[in-house]
Amino acid sequence: MSIDFTAMYASHDAFRRDLERLAQAVAEGRAHTPGVRAGWANFTRQLHIHHTAEDAELWPRVRERLTGRPRDLALLDDMEAEHARIDPLLASVDTALTDRAPELPDLVRALTATLDDHLGHEEDSALPLMQDVLTAADWGAFTGRMRETQGLRGASVFVPWIVDGAGPADRERFFGSLPAPVRVLNRLFWEGSYRRKGLWAGVQDAF
Repeated sequence: MSIDFTAMYASHDAFRRDLERLAQAVAEGRAHTPGVRAGWANFTRQLHIHHTAEDAELWPRVRERLTGRPRDLALLDDMEAEHARIDPLLASVDTALTDRAPELPDLVRALTATLDDHLGHEEDSALPLMQDVLTAADWGAFTGRMRETQGLRGASVFVPWIVDGAGPADRERFFGSLPAPVRVLNRLFWEGSYRRKGLWAGVQDAF
């Protein structure tokens, strides 16, 4: 059974989009506004949930199926090492935002490059490997961990955050991967609530 990676790709796109918004805010001298700080706080939360679930539920399951495949095991080592390189960059950007440090632009560029390299590496190499060795049950355990961590309140932010600023085709593709009740909740309640939070307000109009 083929694994549907739609939500994974959509999450990656959302991470990239948020860092573009942060870089724009920094360049325009608006990195310390409430909307930008709220957007940054949500970005770091979403990335933490994403990477924690990968480290706890995804990479160990892949590793179990790679006996006698040293090259593929090395790829998993790379994935975990890349996560470890991202964490201190997140902390440095967070501190620089709080302190209004002059090195903030350089730190944002370093974080953007490091995260983009990791996401690209994962998409090009790790996702095909997962498609090859994981079962639907394995993937369900990973996505279940994500849902459990988010909870209903977290989902009410996660779903509209994914499609914030996305084009019609990307929105349709993502929503097509979700259960019908989630789509209804998002349309009736979640998107409106998300807009009112004002994440990245002043950087780019949401939706």
